[in-house]
Amino acid sequence: MTKPTMYPKTGVSSSPSSYGDCTKVVDVQNIELTRIPSSHDYPDHQQALQPPPWIAALSPAERQELEKKLKRKIDWRLMPAILIMYFLNYIDRNNIAAAKLANLERDLNLSSVQYQTSVSILFVGYLLMQLPSNLFLNKCGKPAIYLPCCMIVWGTISAATSACTSASGLYAVRFLLGFMEAAYFPGCLYYLSCWYTRSELGLRTAILYSGSLLSGAFSGLITAGVVSGLDGARGLFAWQWLFILEGSATVFVAFACFFVLPNFPRTTSWLTEEEKSLAIWRLEEDVGVDDSEGGEKPTFWQGARMAFTDFRTYVLMVLLFCIVASGTVTNFFPTVVQTLGYSRIHSLLLTAPPYVLAVIATFANAWHADKTGERYFHIVVPMCVAIVAYIIAATTTHVAPRYLSMMLMVPSVYSSFVVAIPWVSSTMPRPPAKRAAALAFINAVGSFSSIYASYLYPNSAAPHYTVAMVVNCVTAFVAVCAATVMRIILSRQNKRLARGEWVDGAINVEGFRFKL
Repeated sequence: MTKPTMYPKTGVSSSPSSYGDCTKVVDVQNIELTRIPSSHDYPDHQQALQPPPWIAALSPAERQELEKKLKRKIDWRLMPAILIMYFLNYIDRNNIAAAKLANLERDLNLSSVQYQTSVSILFVGYLLMQLPSNLFLNKCGKPAIYLPCCMIVWGTISAATSACTSASGLYAVRFLLGFMEAAYFPGCLYYLSCWYTRSELGLRTAILYSGSLLSGAFSGLITAGVVSGLDGARGLFAWQWLFILEGSATVFVAFACFFVLPNFPRTTSWLTEEEKSLAIWRLEEDVGVDDSEGGEKPTFWQGARMAFTDFRTYVLMVLLFCIVASGTVTNFFPTVVQTLGYSRIHSLLLTAPPYVLAVIATFANAWHADKTGERYFHIVVPMCVAIVAYIIAATTTHVAPRYLSMMLMVPSVYSSFVVAIPWVSSTMPRPPAKRAAALAFINAVGSFSSIYASYLYPNSAAPHYTVAMVVNCVTAFVAVCAATVMRIILSRQNKRLARGEWVDGAINVEGFRFKL
C-alpha cells in the first residue's frame, strides 16, 4: 500500500501538555475519529481514539487528581514487589563474587580461570533465554504468574549451588541459574511499559534498577555477617550458607508475589471499572493507538521480525551493549575493592557506599530526565564521568583516589543505564510484540559483555586491572558516540514528522515526537 505523505489531523487546544517522549497538543473532548493508514512497522494502525465519555467530561484539574490517585495506587501495589524481586535476582546472580571472599575458590579447589568461567557461563544462559522469554510473556499475557514461577525456579537453583563440590557442578548450576533469571529484567521492563506512559517510565525504571544497586550495597553486608557468624556451622562453609539463605529468601518472596502482582490494567481485580478505563486510556492516549482492540495483532515472531528490521534497534543495541560492558566491573566489585589492601570483612563493608551513592544518583538522574523530557545528556554526561573514573583506577595505587574512582564508576554507569532503557521503549512504542522483542534482544546482547568481561579480572591483574579499565573506558566512549548517533537519527525523524511526512517506526498521528 502506498504510504501517504501527510498523516491525519486531530482537534487541538492552545496549551500543549508533555506526555513523556512526545509533546502532544490534543484536546480529548474534541478529538476526531480519523483513519490511520497502514505502516510497514505496524500494519494494523487504527483510528485516532476518542476517550470514554466520562473521561472527556472531566476538567483538567479533575483528571489530574484522578490520575494522581491511580498512579499512587498502582505504584504501591507494583513497585515494591518488582523492586524486591530484582533485588533478589541480582543477589542470586552476583553472590558468587561475595562467595569468592568467603573462600569459595579454596574450598572447591578452583583455579582463577575456573572461577572466571563460573561467572561468565551464567550470562550464556542469560543471553539465550531473554528473547524467547519476552516473546512468550507477550503471548501468554500472565506476568503475575510467569515471573514468580521463574523466580521460584531460580531461587531453588541458587540454593542448590551450596551442594556443588567441583568446577563442573558449579558450571552447570550457574548456566541454569542464568537461563531462568533471564526472564525477569527484560520481562519486567516490558511489564512496566504496559502500565505506565513514557513520561513515567524513566523514574519507574530507576526504582526497578535500584533493586540491583541495593543488592550491591547489602550483599557485602550480608556476606560479612555470614562469614563472621556461620562459617563452619552445622558442618557447612560460609559460602554454602550464603547460597542457602539467599536462595531460600528468593523462593519465599516469589510465593508472596503470586498474591500481589497484577497482570495488565484490563484484567486487574483491585482496580475499579473507572480506574481500569482511565489506566487503559492513559496508555492509548500516550501513543495515539489502542493495542488491545480491533485489527489483527502481530504474533510474537512477527514482533521480533519488526524489531530486527528496524535499523534503530542496532544503534540502541550498541548503546546498551557499551553501557553494560563499561559497567561489568560491578560483577567483580568486591574483588576490586579488596585491592585497597584492607581485611576481608572491611573490604566487604567498603563495597556498600558506592552502591548507596548509585541509588541516589540514578533516582536524581531519572527523575530529572522525566521532568525535562530529555534523554541524550542524561546518558552522555554520566558516561563521561565513568571514563574519568576508569582512568583514575588504571593509573594510581593510592588508596584515596582509587576509592574515589570506585565511588564514581558505579553511580555513573547505572545513572546512564536507567535513562537509556526507557529510551528503547519510547523509541519503539508500538506494537507491544515489537517492543517486547526489542527490549529482550537489546538487553540480551548487552549481557554478552559479561561473558568476556569475566576474563578481564584475573588475580594476576590486580591491583590496577589495567586491561579491564581500558576496555571499560573505550566502551564508555563508544556509548557516548552511539547516543549521539541516536539523537541525530531521532532529530531528523522528528523534523519529518513536523512536516507531516510518514515515518516508519513512529506513531504517525499529529503531535507525536520522539524524545531526544
